[in-house]
Amino acid sequence: MDAPLAWVESPFQLVAAAEWAAARDERIPVAMRLSGPQMTSTAEELLRRGAELSITPYFGIPWSALAGHDHWGVGDAFSGQFRLAASTLRPKRMTLLDDGAQTIAVADSLIGRRAFARPGKNENLAHTFLGDLARQRMLGLAARGALELATTFPLGDERVRMLGDRGATVTDLGLDWVRRTARPIAVPGGRVLLGSALPVDQRMPLPTYLAWVASHAAAGRLAYLPHRRETAEQLAAVGEIAGVTVHDTGLPIELVLAGAGEGLEIVTLPSSAGVTLGRVLAGTGSTIRTDLPALSEV
Repeated sequence: MDAPLAWVESPFQLVAAAEWAAARDERIPVAMRLSGPQMTSTAEELLRRGAELSITPYFGIPWSALAGHDHWGVGDAFSGQFRLAASTLRPKRMTLLDDGAQTIAVADSLIGRRAFARPGKNENLAHTFLGDLARQRMLGLAARGALELATTFPLGDERVRMLGDRGATVTDLGLDWVRRTARPIAVPGGRVLLGSALPVDQRMPLPTYLAWVASHAAAGRLAYLPHRRETAEQLAAVGEIAGVTVHDTGLPIELVLAGAGEGLEIVTLPSSAGVTLGRVLAGTGSTIRTDLPALSEV
């Protein structure tokens, strides 16, 4: 049987594709959307670590690649491009790969708890129509036992049961391959602050964000790992805060921190990284704390 095709649009979806290939023990072709500079650096790092992937970059929808594979591994089920492709072509099997916490929203959309729409987005009629078509296509596959959710995120017993009632299966991606291939890393002081795109998304004023960083730096030196969507201006401002060292690796934090040889103290604003890093750093003695900003700050 031909290998499935992974269709990914973010660095973490690429990592999920590598985990999926390792779990299946087969080499998987990947259509990688060039959505930002971290896509290329992540792909190169995964291949250096021996990921069983054959990666082809693309813009737009990889129509020919999708048409040539009966089994799709899809990273972003809410994307407009996926909705159009899923409504036009007819894959015989589909695996929904990890897309951060959005995987939970996709699961809830499939079991009817919410509309098929990206959280926090107002969608036009065309997107809603295509979303309904894509959802029906996925549920049709589930009814034939041909829909899988492969995720690091705990969906909860009730979601898993409700998905199972529709014929879908849930496979745990424990990030074992990421841990197994990790490169050793030393973090002086053992303290890490994860960067956030909240200011970029205008959900937190930049001065408030910088004050948050400074409050943690005041307790001792701090390694700052940027979010991939932070602007150069935001990073420059963070780098000027006393006690902060910015480590812009160009890689997902899961790949960077998996090689920590000792327990880390990690602080983050609300992010799916709390779950993924919890899996990657299990057993290391690391602690992960999520700061919840006041509603007036976001």
